[in-house]
Amino acid sequence: MEPLIGISCSYDLAEGRYFLPEAYVDAVIDSGGVPLILPGAGSIKSVTPYIRAVKGLVLAGGGDIDPKYFNEEPHPSLGEVTPDRDRFEIMLVKTALSRNIPVLGICRGIQIINVACGGTLIQHIPAEVKKPVKHFQTAPRWYPTHRILIDKSSLLGQILKARSARVNSFHHQAVCDLAPGFFITAVTNDDVVEAIETREYKFVIGVQWHPEGMVSKDEKSRLLFGAFVEACRKA
Repeated sequence: MEPLIGISCSYDLAEGRYFLPEAYVDAVIDSGGVPLILPGAGSIKSVTPYIRAVKGLVLAGGGDIDPKYFNEEPHPSLGEVTPDRDRFEIMLVKTALSRNIPVLGICRGIQIINVACGGTLIQHIPAEVKKPVKHFQTAPRWYPTHRILIDKSSLLGQILKARSARVNSFHHQAVCDLAPGFFITAVTNDDVVEAIETREYKFVIGVQWHPEGMVSKDEKSRLLFGAFVEACRKA
């Protein structure tokens, strides 16, 4: 049976609209799942019914997370924050983990997993990382622009069957201090965290790149989504 998979989405406060790039939906469908877009700026009372209904959760990319959630003041380069989305997605993560359903965090998604579980973020890579590579590319979304080094013993490494890969990149923030129980599974040459996971749950992986934007041209991206959907099928 095709598993129902929830996907968080962005919220435009000024225009009062929810939105999600179709690549997330297509990646789930092409991997054998049924996507359900979760409107993530409403009442947190809806979180538990959503998580009870789905077999897995994709945390999509988007804007910056309010640094109050990791006890920091805002850096001058902090982008627009969406308070209701932050609150909703943090509760989504906690509820999904409490039910031990598979979770895949993408870009902002890796960051919200880390923050929800007690970790912190680098608020602006150019200000905090020495000699950083370019983490916000000016190239097509499907095009990989930098290399990552992968822990081959990790779940991610086993899925991708590789010690390195080239990925796309659209972020200025990143994981800093890891949440308890998590470990780093991929980094860039400048040591920015590119993937995290935990062995405390069946399947929880966060990646800093956008595999949904690469699935049409990249086998490793298809392997990642395929493994996630298969884990949801077994949940």
